[in-house]
Amino acid sequence: MAINLQKGQKISLSKESGGALSKVVMGLGWDAKKTGGGMLKGMFGGGSSSAIDLDASCVLFNEQNKVVDTVYFGQLKSRDGSIVHTGDNRTGDGDGDDEQIIVDLDKIPATIKALVFTVSSYTGQTFDTVENAYCRIVDNSNKNEIARYTLTAQGSHTAQIMAKLYRHSGEWKMHAIGENGTGRTIDNLLPQIIVHL
Repeated sequence: MAINLQKGQKISLSKESGGALSKVVMGLGWDAKKTGGGMLKGMFGGGSSSAIDLDASCVLFNEQNKVVDTVYFGQLKSRDGSIVHTGDNRTGDGDGDDEQIIVDLDKIPATIKALVFTVSSYTGQTFDTVENAYCRIVDNSNKNEIARYTLTAQGSHTAQIMAKLYRHSGEWKMHAIGENGTGRTIDNLLPQIIVHL
């Protein structure tokens, strides 16, 4: 059974999954908030939701807190091949995860200390226009959900630093950060991310 993480909470991935993990999936889901509308709005195209292009990204950091690589819609695979983004979803339509980043923990070089996962609004809409947003970690071998973090903080921000996977005493742990940010791309968020390393 998955843990519902609270902001700031830290867990051991291997303990929560019941054994050693080799590959996990960070899934991100969201929906555009439905706008209200009466009969006239319905006739003239109102009362529906507009597309919101949220982007999931993963930044790899070394022991010196320097960026080693970034996986996002513009680079779907880390240079070492350990992390793969499954592709850009520009609307949030559909059920389940809208974007996924697959992490092969066994292939991540020993020089990598932390992976930080973010979500940003490429189209510039604020999170006021988003609902049902979440990130979750899934064991890729059996598809069991290990942990879920619901992004409840809606507001005028355009990004969120969701979570960090990091090595500690030879095992991988997850830290639910859940901090609001501003920026349409990962580059805009880097100064804020580094604070959490």
